[in-house]
Amino acid sequence: MAADTADPHPPRISLITVCWNAERTIADTLRSIDAQSWRNFEHIVIDGGSSDSTLEIIASAPAQNRRVFSGRDGGIYEAMNKGISLASGDIIGFLNADDTFESSDALETVAAALEDEAYDGCYGDLIYVSNQNTDRKVRYWKSCAFEPGSFGRGWCPPHPTFYVRRRIYDRFGTFDLRYRLAADVELMMRFLEVARIRTIYIPRVLVRMRLGGATNKNVQNISHQNKEVLRALADHGFRVWTPVFWASKLANRLGQFLTRNR
Repeated sequence: MAADTADPHPPRISLITVCWNAERTIADTLRSIDAQSWRNFEHIVIDGGSSDSTLEIIASAPAQNRRVFSGRDGGIYEAMNKGISLASGDIIGFLNADDTFESSDALETVAAALEDEAYDGCYGDLIYVSNQNTDRKVRYWKSCAFEPGSFGRGWCPPHPTFYVRRRIYDRFGTFDLRYRLAADVELMMRFLEVARIRTIYIPRVLVRMRLGGATNKNVQNISHQNKEVLRALADHGFRVWTPVFWASKLANRLGQFLTRNR
């Protein structure tokens, strides 16, 4: 008789939400989290010392699996690192205060993908929506399976859909605070391009993100982030032809807008 190889302990997810003065959007984020069909997860909220009603809104939506920490910090990536240090789950992911899950089975989909211990992480697709009307799709960020060299061509997974096992952070480190706008891209580059962790691509939308975040709120920030990505590639020893990087990046971005109604 074949041995039963099923894991008797389904993966526990640590979901981290970083927020600061997010009274306009945090309630939507909490509702989408609390509606998840997968219940084996903890929700860690790292608040940067909000001065608006963010904390009151969070307090009005209590959940047994939610822990809230509030205090001043050095920015979003320092707050994310704090969340990682507090996480107790097998798998770590992020859903920030201007994001929502696309459906109630998003975490269930992640857990199913990572039931197979052969994979260290997973990621899926993301939809950018209007800041004023979250039903209006603006960009469709369709990803794909990772191939070596992809980051040098301007590719990266949507970070809000990126889930990895906690042991990967323990082994390869957390967000590098030297990167002010591209620490998430550098981290995924370090994991995929440098460490070559084993990931699985989930070909479906997992997250909706409002336009207007720190990186994409203006052209200057977008430019600065991509310059940081090029610096990260150089720091990790990758030789990149800059015109190819920018051309690939622009072509990919144009494709996201053209497929926004999918």
